Amino acid sequence: MTSVATRRRASIIHGYGATPDDHWFGWLAERLRADGIPTTVPALPDPQDPDPVRWADAVRGELGTPDEHTVVVAHSLGSLAVLRHLRSLPGTWRLGTLVLVSGFVDRLPALPELDAYIGQGCDVTGLRDRVDRLTVIRSDADPLVPTGHTDRLAGMLGVSAHIVPGAGHFLASDGVTSLPEAREAIPR
Repeated sequence: MTSVATRRRASIIHGYGATPDDHWFGWLAERLRADGIPTTVPALPDPQDPDPVRWADAVRGELGTPDEHTVVVAHSLGSLAVLRHLRSLPGTWRLGTLVLVSGFVDRLPALPELDAYIGQGCDVTGLRDRVDRLTVIRSDADPLVPTGHTDRLAGMLGVSAHIVPGAGHFLASDGVTSLPEAREAIPR
């Protein structure tokens, strides 16, 4: 008999300018693996100059078609990449757990160099109905993604954002090298 823990799998998708070794990604991956959840943190191509097509291909290759045992955690621009992937999936699918950290679908005043990538954002209509557990996490003062952007995304997805005081943009440079709130959003 295969246990639910061994069927589960998790992916942590980084954002703009990041690598799998940055911030809190490794910390979370270690915690999930310790709980018996195989976890990957793929390197998205050219993170300093993200291309929407190349990132879409990488996210599709990592996530494929999710199921109720799939856990996806995404940070910042990685959230938009994941949402676009989910939106592109045909047919019937489910996602067990989705955790979006500093997620957004609107252009960022602090990062106009991402305007071409962000474009018109992503239509998230109906995605909430296909996700069993959905958590949106933001800081109380994010210098890169306005808190209103993350709150708007949370509202569009039918949830309220969980606020972590003093976490900035959840970067190591903000002092965030662990993210217990993300771990707590994933059922054990």
